[in-house]
Amino acid sequence: MIKIFVVEDDVDLNRFVCSSLRNAGYEVTSCVDGVDALEKMNEEKCDLLLTDIMMPKMNGFELAESVRATDKTTPIIFMTAKDDKPSKMLGYNIGIDEYVTKPFDMDILLMTIKAILRRAKIEAEKEITLGNFSMNVEERTALIDGEEIALTVREFDILFKMLSYPKKTFTRSALMAEFWDYDSSTTSRTVDVYMAKLREKTACCDGFEIATVHGLGYKVVLK
Repeated sequence: MIKIFVVEDDVDLNRFVCSSLRNAGYEVTSCVDGVDALEKMNEEKCDLLLTDIMMPKMNGFELAESVRATDKTTPIIFMTAKDDKPSKMLGYNIGIDEYVTKPFDMDILLMTIKAILRRAKIEAEKEITLGNFSMNVEERTALIDGEEIALTVREFDILFKMLSYPKKTFTRSALMAEFWDYDSSTTSRTVDVYMAKLREKTACCDGFEIATVHGLGYKVVLK
């Protein structure tokens, strides 16, 4: 069973979040501050860390830094009333995976947790299977009905990224920044050409399709 650590010094909120997570089928360890969390993490496994920022003894930033010093992969979500840009930038620079602002809708938080755990599983296994299509990062292979399809390095990386975040819209500018770095010759038209090639090569896939989000970019839609 997946175990989630909840680190929150507000007793009522801590109890509510823990209860909601247990009802959703997760195993939960409740902590009141960062020091408490680190001590328990040394004794128990942690599949996802859900933590407040402003807490006594050790705040969320310090907790996340301590975890990331030895653990680069366990997902970390901040749930906090701090809604300012510097706090968000600091959190993401430390290495957190998501930043949820209080007050939050518990159903949305549960969906966020589910999505992050799915991405963590994909990252750990380095493999995606959707319908008759599969990709393996270690082997650098992409298969449809067991037959390998030819993808360039950039096509492979773009497709794996998009399949890791189904339903998420990737803007043309974000794709250019991540996959073309500082290549000044890259334009939005370049992205469109790559997407056209990926659509052509994955046309026989029965588990997903690449959809255009008009005026923005592209996303993977599951069938």
